[in-house]
Amino acid sequence: MSAVAGLLVTVAVTPTLTVSSIAATKTIGLFENLPNYLNIGELAEGSNIYATAADGSLIKLATFYEQNREEVALENISQFVKDAAVAGEDPRFFSHGGVDMQGTARATIKLMLKQNGGGGSSLTQQYVKNVLVQNAVMSATTEEERAAAIDSATLEEPSRKLKEMRLAIGLEKKYSKNEILAGYLNIAFFGGTVYGIEAASKYYFGGVSAKDLTLEQAASLIAIVNYPEDFRLDQPDSETNGAANGYARNLDRRDYILDQMLRYKKITPEQHTAAVAAPVAPVITPPTSGCKTAGGSGYFCDYVYWAIRNGDALGATVEERVERLRRGGLDIYTTLDLGLQVASEAAVNENVPSVDPRFDVGSTAVTVQPATGRILAMAQNKTFSNDPEVLEANGPSWTSMNYNTDIDYGGSSGFQPGSTYKVFTLGEWVNAGHSLRESFDGRRQGFSQFTDSCIGGWSGAPFNPRNDDGRIANNAVDATKWSVNSSFMAMAHQLDLCKIKQLAERFGVHRANGDPLEMNPSDVLGSQEVAPLTMASAFGGIANNGVTCSPIAIDRIVDRNGAEIAPPKSECTQSVPANVAAAMAYAMQQTFAGGGTAVASNTGTGVPHIGKTGTTDGAKDTWMIGASTKAATAVWVGNVVGETNLRNLDFESGAAATARHRIWPRIMTVADNTWGGDAFAEPDSSAFRVIETDIPDVSGRSPAEARSILERASFTVVEGAPRNSDVAAGLVAGSNPSGSAPHGATIEIFVSLGPAAVAPPAPPAGTPDKPSKSD
Repeated sequence: MSAVAGLLVTVAVTPTLTVSSIAATKTIGLFENLPNYLNIGELAEGSNIYATAADGSLIKLATFYEQNREEVALENISQFVKDAAVAGEDPRFFSHGGVDMQGTARATIKLMLKQNGGGGSSLTQQYVKNVLVQNAVMSATTEEERAAAIDSATLEEPSRKLKEMRLAIGLEKKYSKNEILAGYLNIAFFGGTVYGIEAASKYYFGGVSAKDLTLEQAASLIAIVNYPEDFRLDQPDSETNGAANGYARNLDRRDYILDQMLRYKKITPEQHTAAVAAPVAPVITPPTSGCKTAGGSGYFCDYVYWAIRNGDALGATVEERVERLRRGGLDIYTTLDLGLQVASEAAVNENVPSVDPRFDVGSTAVTVQPATGRILAMAQNKTFSNDPEVLEANGPSWTSMNYNTDIDYGGSSGFQPGSTYKVFTLGEWVNAGHSLRESFDGRRQGFSQFTDSCIGGWSGAPFNPRNDDGRIANNAVDATKWSVNSSFMAMAHQLDLCKIKQLAERFGVHRANGDPLEMNPSDVLGSQEVAPLTMASAFGGIANNGVTCSPIAIDRIVDRNGAEIAPPKSECTQSVPANVAAAMAYAMQQTFAGGGTAVASNTGTGVPHIGKTGTTDGAKDTWMIGASTKAATAVWVGNVVGETNLRNLDFESGAAATARHRIWPRIMTVADNTWGGDAFAEPDSSAFRVIETDIPDVSGRSPAEARSILERASFTVVEGAPRNSDVAAGLVAGSNPSGSAPHGATIEIFVSLGPAAVAPPAPPAGTPDKPSKSD
């Protein structure tokens, strides 16, 4: 060991010196053959997520990191910090060539004598060691690989020390002292997950930047670097370094550093006296990784995380994407509009409680931009956290589950959309060639057979859903305006269920739990669970002339060097022809007119809107979804789990079943006033055409035969009161109307009673009338 120590000192001073000893010559050759180039990789640095405030400024929502670090230039670090680091760790830093001879010899002799061998490494050597550790961390993809790489980089044996010295000498040949000092201060470990002087300054001293540290604060921080786990200041209950004893271990090391700074004339005696007299007084500002800092925007922030995790913008695998997010020092600029977000949060929270002892209450509101798919706002009646301890402590008012999204983007399985789903039957009705004013029989009735080209047809027990009120609608406009179940079933009965499903899929509709979308007759009325975000995007597609843009949450990603990284892109699809979308929009605008189901959500701003309400069986889920040409918003209020009837409950804000109508207009009023909205395209004349069809003459047919003939001709048949006619009794005497009628019109048939009875002949002339009775 003494020979190795002597050689380390010798080769560090003059690596090319000729030494007579054969052993020395061999050892020097070994040293010379070690690599002298250190690859300084990028430091692990957290990524920031930003939203846009109402005034256009950027607001940081959250930071994701593995190592809490912010790199800063040397000029943005207090001179006290620089002087403390040099005086306390390596007083001869500016005069040696990478290795401090005195310190190395002293540390080696201690090691030889089996004493504590700490110290001895120059700042440059410490920097080398930290770089090797950092490179190991950045190259590892698993926790096991990371631990093994760190162990290898920090192995306490002479061979590692020798390599470290050789690299330090090479480093000094390539970089200036100031560059090495800046690198050291940015890479240094300060305990826990805190790395680098800027993050340490903000964490330990209440958000103070490194350039503003006082003398005693700077010395306390540099003290931590010596033994981070022993000297850190965020363990107030520590018996050896806690608040009760004035953080004694840190204090001792701090004062040593202050003494060194005075010794090397970096501070004045007066500064030294004042600093030593000052207590160690940390103000811990806990760093937070993830969306906990995003407040009401936590669910949107979490959606951004899942969008990165599930997309390929940051790597080919999930592990690569998450690691780049946590280590890559990215700036991620999102689509969130904080003005609309704040309005959405207020509208939801002021109308729906976060918890209700009567049922598991939930509510969401999400807004997208129809022409781009950009998510503008995402609110929920809960507080976000994915920390199990926080969730357990706060109860059901907190959750990590995002009710606005699919299971792969926040854990929710979605909710039945109810009558809002009827718009896809409306779309296929027009797409299949029917008109908005075409007549059909909208009365409640049972249907046992439907066309379904996906499975070859559908048959079963008669499906006969009840209506919410007594209104009957015999055309698509009235059916949409009043949301009449039997009318939409009558429309679906004339269509192909498979094509209704396929049209919904073209609007981006899919089941939130990942299962395939189905299309049973009941699904016409919205019985499959879908995410609110999906429905908002679909309605945005209708408002956008039939072009649906998939939702996106990220506008830009910029790496630490200022280079742009392509974010996940929205995919826009022409879901239906523009004329079909215009016809859909026309009918959906009528829901805001007198008697329409969405009247209570009218904003009164004058901006045109399309809309559709939805209420599932037993009022378990209630919806209001609508859009201008600039913003599409879906509001859901209902049971997270369970089937409590909202029509039987009141909130403080009013009836539970109508809370949706107190939320939606508040949000859309802000959207209208911010972005306005254009008039929707007018449908072409074909959307209103009335197709006249010849009515078959069924006179003389049996009622059953007549009904069959007329229904095959696409008419609806009802039976009127029997009447006398020349047709034999029991057969059909005729119909009303006759000749021709609009396609799908209702035809009334009359069963004959036979010829009318013949009246008796009149009496002969002159025959006296029968006298009347007297009063």
